[in-house]
Amino acid sequence: MMTDSLAMRRSASARVGDALTVVAVELVGALYLRQFLLTDDWRLVIALLAAFAGALVLMERQPALEARIEGAFAAQSRLAMLLGIAIVLAFPFALEGNTYALHLCVISMLYAVLALALNFQLGSANIPNFATGASYGIGAYASALLALNFGVSFWLALPAAAIVATVFGFLLGIPSMRTRDSYLALVTIAFGVVVNQLLNNLDFTGGPNGLVGIPVPELFGHSFASPLVILGAELPPQANFYYLSALLVLVSILFAERLHDSRVGLAWNALRADELAARCQGINVTWYKVLAFAVDAFLAGFAGTIYAFYVGFISPDNFTFLVSVTIMTMVIAGGMDNILGVIVGAFLLTLLPEKLRAFSDYRILFFGVTVIAFLMIRPQGLFPQRLRRYGD
Repeated sequence: MMTDSLAMRRSASARVGDALTVVAVELVGALYLRQFLLTDDWRLVIALLAAFAGALVLMERQPALEARIEGAFAAQSRLAMLLGIAIVLAFPFALEGNTYALHLCVISMLYAVLALALNFQLGSANIPNFATGASYGIGAYASALLALNFGVSFWLALPAAAIVATVFGFLLGIPSMRTRDSYLALVTIAFGVVVNQLLNNLDFTGGPNGLVGIPVPELFGHSFASPLVILGAELPPQANFYYLSALLVLVSILFAERLHDSRVGLAWNALRADELAARCQGINVTWYKVLAFAVDAFLAGFAGTIYAFYVGFISPDNFTFLVSVTIMTMVIAGGMDNILGVIVGAFLLTLLPEKLRAFSDYRILFFGVTVIAFLMIRPQGLFPQRLRRYGD
């Protein structure tokens, strides 16, 4: 009995330790992001980046520490999720009404959704796709045209644009199945270029001038152009889109986790490991590859719709080939087939160019050097791909 009692006390102590670890990591992460968003002094920005790099070096050299944190989050997954949601809900209040910081949060979350969308292909199935930016643009233009020409509300245009983008995803995926590896990448590049040229030259898309005057969404009579009042506290209008984008990120995470744990995720991982072996095991390789294209386009269509209604103006310049390259860089730098890594990579690569504006013409150079430095510290990404765990 004394042995059982001792084991129970140790178990309770371990649970408390795991809970404290989860709380500490999430709160430190939130405070770090807040400070990074509110900092304008380039010297402090460099110091914060150095601190982040130091944390990565520590985890690289102390695998036990990283394993301890991972174990704590696995053991306290519900606490981690609830605390994370609470932090996201309270975060706009901590930004002290800074509209620019809220704007960066919205754009970062939209890119996080795009990176999660591409991760299904690049991370899970090892299918290169340089057309995510095109799917993003298709969703934005489809929803904007529905609103401007037919008076469709944002809430109806949102799923409609996602469906349109998904159709184009299938149209891209089916002919792409006749190619592999670098040739497949070239096909997706060509698709992105074609879409961009069509947006530039078709009259109904507004040509190079784009679409202006996209209406602001409304919900139960509340316009998203108006300040958001919660418990007597007034938040800037950007907070409306902040919470909408946060909801889309949450849905995307749940979607990604469910797919990863499903037979679809298993099939994609099998394709990544060895396509020939997967085919020999009876996996319909063509279908799962096309499905990956469709899922990528589906989520990108949602992100494009929110972006179009958020900024109120879109043009072909918003959806160039460079956008697709940036999204792919986010996935690779964050950690392929790792949801947390992809999101961190999206935030990092979205915020870095803005925070390095003090370097003027050299900010892209410093941006590239910073990304290379992080990849030198963690060659497989900030949060590398983990081995799949199988339950009983």
